[in-house]
Amino acid sequence: MTNAHIDSDRSDPGGVTWWRADVPLRNPLTSYRFLLEGGAAKYCWVNESGLVRHDVADSLDFRLVADSNEPSWLNGTVGYQIFLDRFASSGTTRACPDWAIAEEWEAPLAADPGVGTQQWFGGDLAGIEQRLDHLERLGVNLVYLTPFFPARSSHRYDASTFDAVDPLLGGDAALASLIAAAHARDIRVIGDITLNHTGDRHTWFTQAKRDLSTPEADFYLFGDGPDDYVAWHDVPSLPKLDHRSDDLARRLYRGADSVIGKYLDDPFGLDGWRVDCANTTGRNGLVDVNQLVAADARATIDEHTDEGGWLVAEHCYDAGADLCAGGWHGAMAYQWWTRPLWSWLRGDRPLSLMSQIEVPHLDGATVVASMRGLGGNVPWAARAASMTMLDSHDTARFRTVVGGDRERHLVGMAALLTMPGVPTIFAGSEVGVEGDSMDSGRVPFPWTEAEWDAEFFEATRSLIAVRSASPALRCGSMRWVDATDDSITFVREVDDDIVIVHLRRTACGDIDIPISTVVSRPRCLARTTALCGTPPMRVDDVLRFAGDTGASIVRCDLDDAL
Repeated sequence: MTNAHIDSDRSDPGGVTWWRADVPLRNPLTSYRFLLEGGAAKYCWVNESGLVRHDVADSLDFRLVADSNEPSWLNGTVGYQIFLDRFASSGTTRACPDWAIAEEWEAPLAADPGVGTQQWFGGDLAGIEQRLDHLERLGVNLVYLTPFFPARSSHRYDASTFDAVDPLLGGDAALASLIAAAHARDIRVIGDITLNHTGDRHTWFTQAKRDLSTPEADFYLFGDGPDDYVAWHDVPSLPKLDHRSDDLARRLYRGADSVIGKYLDDPFGLDGWRVDCANTTGRNGLVDVNQLVAADARATIDEHTDEGGWLVAEHCYDAGADLCAGGWHGAMAYQWWTRPLWSWLRGDRPLSLMSQIEVPHLDGATVVASMRGLGGNVPWAARAASMTMLDSHDTARFRTVVGGDRERHLVGMAALLTMPGVPTIFAGSEVGVEGDSMDSGRVPFPWTEAEWDAEFFEATRSLIAVRSASPALRCGSMRWVDATDDSITFVREVDDDIVIVHLRRTACGDIDIPISTVVSRPRCLARTTALCGTPPMRVDDVLRFAGDTGASIVRCDLDDAL
């Protein structure tokens, strides 16, 4: 441990002294915590879990990654995930592929998941471009596209080549046109790629099976013969890649001529990549080159994006160790964000999230402890660069998770748009689309506005606008200040922007928040301004929140005269 000298930086008019220290970064990862001795503290440690009055392990130290370098534009980003086959169709007539079942846009999804992946609704890239007005109206400024490579499923995670955009989506020209049109509206676009596996019809894999002496055979994990190979989760159609091959690295993710590099450059110009199954990429038995893959992909992105590109990892478990090495900028925050929030707001329907374990019912204090404990393993910079989502193409829809309760859905949306991370909305969630599983949630977007929950759509727009206008909500620090069974309260702040967020999952009694936990001294608070929901009432030196299910977002205006 390095003892850093700490100097008093300044004292503000409220009587609080601020301290600042330079922490030397001699290693890729530097951990630290604070020791408070003497006075009222007597003997306390301060780490990611908070104030602890006993000796603590290193595992929850604050962490600094020397080479984080997240793109600065992430701070103001609100994302929007589009499942390509199900968002919008341009109406272009195309022949149904041999693997697919052609469906009308309003047709129901099949109950059998195997059939569901064959249902082809005809969403395409030109259809998305025609609907950019909807994204602009909503207020999002980043689009995350699920895979656009040719494949033999509607989800396209079983790519048959990475060399071109699927003609069913409009081909290369349609992708280039969509990205250019999005950029013209200041909307960025990231793609989705499987570095963990390909489809079994991929040109590399079919070449390898024909001749195990070819270079492509080294791209996969073959055993005794061409029919003996490692597949992701033992699914034969998804053969796993072997990243010990330098040739594979050069073709797929290392350098300008790689697949990742190609789509970052002209004529496309993607702004980054989400990597499917990132936590299992490069890992098989005793082999683990995951961080080498991440570092190479990151270097390619850094070299081929003018303002920096985003590399975000799909990760369904504890991502802390994988986010401490300077490769992935961030992860999909299923474990430390989505699952705890589901467990607080869920309805009575049994459900699971990325595991066979049912999501429990938890109270607010336990949920906060879960978020702090799991999120504490992740460096702050990586948490800020991670994708937070209420739902995605791999989960049930959040409206169904909360039992169809619009107000609880709104509480979840408020949490999404006020907590750290890159909030990303799965297309359709903003209008109340439901679905009780991954497969049933991949429903085509309902473009008939009469079918929308219009009130919820407008509330979501308002919340996005609130986040976009507040520096504290975009990039400020976060402090938990209160948690009961049915309410959670926290503070986001940066410079002079201080915002209190109070969330209630149901009607409950008054919640008093001492003003001293929000600002330096009670008399410094001149007034509170409601950005969303019902403002608190000031009663002496507390702010009293009251009301039914919902969210209150309040800016604290300080008295400059003090």
